[in-house]
Amino acid sequence: MAASSNSSLSGSSVSSDAEEYQPPIWKSYLYQLQQEAPRPKRIICPREVENRPKYYGREFHGIISREQADELLGGVEGAYILRESQRQPGCYTLALRFGNQTLNYRLFHDGKHFVGEKRFESIHDLVTDGLITLYIETKAAEYISKMTTNPIYEHIGYATLLREKVSRRLSRSKNESRKANVTNEEHTSVEKISSLVRRAALTHNDNHFNYEKTHNFKVHTFRGPHWCEYCANFMWGLIAQGVRCSDCGLNVHKQCSKHVPNDCQPDLKRIKKVYCCDLTTLVKAHNTQRPMVVDICIREIEARGLKSEGLYRVSGFTEHIEDVKMAFDRDGEKADISASIYPDINIITGALKLYFRDLPIPLITYDTYSKFIEAAKISNADERLEAVHEVLLLLPPAHYETLRYLMIHLKKVTMNEKDNLMNAENLGIVFGPTLMRPPEDSTLTTLHDMRYQKLIVQILIENEDVLF
Repeated sequence: MAASSNSSLSGSSVSSDAEEYQPPIWKSYLYQLQQEAPRPKRIICPREVENRPKYYGREFHGIISREQADELLGGVEGAYILRESQRQPGCYTLALRFGNQTLNYRLFHDGKHFVGEKRFESIHDLVTDGLITLYIETKAAEYISKMTTNPIYEHIGYATLLREKVSRRLSRSKNESRKANVTNEEHTSVEKISSLVRRAALTHNDNHFNYEKTHNFKVHTFRGPHWCEYCANFMWGLIAQGVRCSDCGLNVHKQCSKHVPNDCQPDLKRIKKVYCCDLTTLVKAHNTQRPMVVDICIREIEARGLKSEGLYRVSGFTEHIEDVKMAFDRDGEKADISASIYPDINIITGALKLYFRDLPIPLITYDTYSKFIEAAKISNADERLEAVHEVLLLLPPAHYETLRYLMIHLKKVTMNEKDNLMNAENLGIVFGPTLMRPPEDSTLTTLHDMRYQKLIVQILIENEDVLF
């Protein structure tokens, strides 16, 4: 009942966070059904019940049988009571009248009320949501099963005008910069239209780097009526009616989320940080080829630090490195890391290494980690190089491009070995554990794999011209 995977809010008031633009393509059938669903009717116990749990009200009737509960409900649709089990004292049951029968649900409380996945502040809300779900899933079972067969997601003709308007705005920066960042002005224009329209506009924008990215869906409670942006159907229920992508804001049914393509276009206003942010999410949100931190730090290092002794091996002051991190998180590409602010180049190299260490998914991803380690164990040099090349192709495009750019840079570092004393092996020792981490958080595995991590980075640096 309340454990149903999909449910959206009853009532016809306009949502506080609903999109302003709701064209007539939205399908109203499920919304109409929610309006028709039986309303909860609490059957109050006329006497004071001893040992009534403090979180239950007068709908609690104490220890009574199923037959007594059925009689108390009187055949009224939506009527409900709470009772304590005769066979299992201390266990509580919601008895609810629906579909000309009495349904009994084991009831739990952990600060909130629940019979399944959803948790409610009150029994009344739980019953309201349950009746909506039962009614809709009874009346429209076949309709619901076919909701994903003819989605509007790829046929958003109703959004053409808005899409073209946003595309024109986004394309203004086409010749301004290779990075083609989406500006604050452009964001203002996108904010008030649905994420579906926003996705279409960005998809049609030539400047947008076409990295594939999965949506980051999380269960969401919508306040007011909401429609699924995949199938265009109403998201029914009282709470947790569907899921929302925390990166781009796409709102869909939980079941529809399984069918949405990996085409998330992150919205800058949802990305709060530069560090500790998923790499692909960051570059798509900023519309850049690589993370800005990587480009800006490498540019600074190559301008004034390639001959610095112990480059990347020598550490800068931790608090200054944290200052650089905060500057990027606060100011983005406008962060000032020039020599006048940070004369010690080791602070900049430290900030770059910290960026890679802070990635939630390492630059050399968890999925490819074991394959790289196995490749490193191959004794024949040519076969090993070929194996490394094959695994590189499995990296997500944004990770691959960033790794390629980093290796070109580190190759330049080794070309100044006479001054900085840093060869590919030394850099492999520094960057091995920075760029790749085992999926399981095991100190033993990390220690065992360190020499292979070092070797992989060393191979990438020495052979960057043939591997990428």
